[in-house]
Amino acid sequence: MKQLSRRQQSILEFIESFSDERSYPPTIREIQEGLGISSTSVVDYNLNVLEQHNLIRRNRNISRGIELATRPAARRGVVVIPVIGRIAAGEPIPVPDDLSMQEYPDAIELGADVLGSRTDGLFALRVKGHSMVDALINDGDVVVLRHQETCENGDTVAVWLKDERETTLKRFYQEGARVRLQPANVTMSPIYTTPDNVEIQGKLVTVIRPAIQ
Repeated sequence: MKQLSRRQQSILEFIESFSDERSYPPTIREIQEGLGISSTSVVDYNLNVLEQHNLIRRNRNISRGIELATRPAARRGVVVIPVIGRIAAGEPIPVPDDLSMQEYPDAIELGADVLGSRTDGLFALRVKGHSMVDALINDGDVVVLRHQETCENGDTVAVWLKDERETTLKRFYQEGARVRLQPANVTMSPIYTTPDNVEIQGKLVTVIRPAIQ
């Protein structure tokens, strides 16, 4: 095997130390910034070399898809979460009882320490729109939710509005005989509706801003 260059060795060591410290692998952008490399394309080239040497494995469909070949995946404490759709008008998000990765090849990976003690029933949606920007949830972000059909006042939830035929991410408030769905955007008004028009699909767990590759 051809000897690694100094840069390739430093990238490998960075991946090892980053993974040990945070329990999940770095993105290409984090490697570039962490080592002061000129561009992400240079990082990508050297990652390809490391992969050819069977030192890492790569899943190019997710941002944290680098895995050290010398370590089992379980050691990294990573939870794989299926991305099952986009918050948008037209149809409810089909959240099945069995969130099987075979059904949803698009996925994200997060360290278990980010998600807390419960990692069951998790799914992710891509955000479209700016209704929750004041809660630091922006257009293009990915929200991780736990599948559940009930919630408490003030919870941020994905809601299917049956009459309007749209899925929306809002803060939920039960106010007597009506429900208020509150955006986190001072320029937008709340949605008022009846409880029978609301179908809770999941409660927000965390927000992921995809890394720029």
